Amino acid sequence: MAVGKIDRALVADTALRLLNEVGLEGLSLRAIAKELDVKAPALYWHFKDKQALLDEMATEMYRRMVAGAPIEPDATWRERLLVANRGLRAALLSYRDGAKVFSGSRFTGTEHAVQMEENLRAFVAAGFTLQQAVRATTTAYLFTLGFVTEEQGVQPVPGERREGYDVAERAELLAEFPLSAAAGPEIFEDYDERFEEGLLVVLTGIEARYGIN
Repeated sequence: MAVGKIDRALVADTALRLLNEVGLEGLSLRAIAKELDVKAPALYWHFKDKQALLDEMATEMYRRMVAGAPIEPDATWRERLLVANRGLRAALLSYRDGAKVFSGSRFTGTEHAVQMEENLRAFVAAGFTLQQAVRATTTAYLFTLGFVTEEQGVQPVPGERREGYDVAERAELLAEFPLSAAAGPEIFEDYDERFEEGLLVVLTGIEARYGIN
């Protein structure tokens, strides 16, 4: 492939495809270059290091998330939090180590500010101060990011479970601690249900804390 035909979008897309095969630790500029049939130095025209690539990957994940989970213009602040965080979880689960890639990455453009601005306006219109709006949205975001990070620590991709997370074996190991043993299914199973419950707890806490219904 000619170097001139390579751009940031193609490299990021290739990296996201490889991510499901090799995971974050196995992802390298060299591996991506091999997939694109070019020499690794060719990629440094677009990304100075792996973190710069991760930033672009996270940005592309965000683009796809927004496209796949659009928020209606007249949505309430609650609806916005639900749609945004359900969409975020779905987007992160689409990739092996998706939460790790997304966490700590810096968006490479200003596209994210479009939805952010709309969300903050909806919150302020509902009675939140800007500070409260920011804290409410970031708290829900951090819950989702942390939840999926732990979820993917057990199930790297849907249908795959890491060794050492068998609930029955755990219960046997913790037989002397009956409550802790019985807690296993609540910690390591039913992720969809537990995510929804946790997200509702966050929303209820926001309402209680700021007195906005």
